[in-house]
Amino acid sequence: MLSFIDSLFTSTANSPSAVEIIVAVAVSLILNLLVAALYKNTYRGKNYSQDYVHTLVIIGTVVTIIILIVRGEGGGQIAFGMFAAFSIIRFRRNLTQARDLAFIFVSMATGLSVGALPLGRLWLAVVALCIVGIAIYAMAKGDFFAPRRVSHSLRVRVTNDINYDEVFAPIFAVFAEDAELRSVESAQAGMMTELRYDVTLKESGNVADFMEKMQVGSGNNRVLLTTMRGNELGV
Repeated sequence: MLSFIDSLFTSTANSPSAVEIIVAVAVSLILNLLVAALYKNTYRGKNYSQDYVHTLVIIGTVVTIIILIVRGEGGGQIAFGMFAAFSIIRFRRNLTQARDLAFIFVSMATGLSVGALPLGRLWLAVVALCIVGIAIYAMAKGDFFAPRRVSHSLRVRVTNDINYDEVFAPIFAVFAEDAELRSVESAQAGMMTELRYDVTLKESGNVADFMEKMQVGSGNNRVLLTTMRGNELGV
């Protein structure tokens, strides 16, 4: 009985004890819950997913378990454990924001550090996460690196007989600081052409007047102007 109790607390650099494993998994779970809370409180999009937040917690905790198992199986295979851990990020989900992928790496880095560090140095993982978390929170709440102007996505449909470069160029010159044609697509069985622009409107311009001019220039066809926040991915 005494030998069993002693084995729970006995550990080496390459073979963590049962108590160390339990503590590491608990710490990893708590830290990854903080990562999930940070993601939720700094999210700025419109497609918030509870399932994704749960995935952050699960990934980080599972990574810790993988690293602990590899350490227990002989030590010098941490690199293999890291490879196995990073391979699990290939799950089927369309990321609507680039920061979603960054949070996956934050969660995995937290799990890796907790699993690889000895029990007496877990405070390093806590400190590192605090530094990163404060930086992320400050950037999100302070709106750091935001664009100076709000950009728009403009979709216009014109008939094939309209020379859209000549028609729209004067309108953009009056109302837009910048206008870039992103795509040209055939629509309605080839009878019309759909154009997509990235547009940055002038502060002095009137959106209603701009839309009216575009409507007339397109031959009274469909015109759609969508605001694009600086933290969203183009699709």
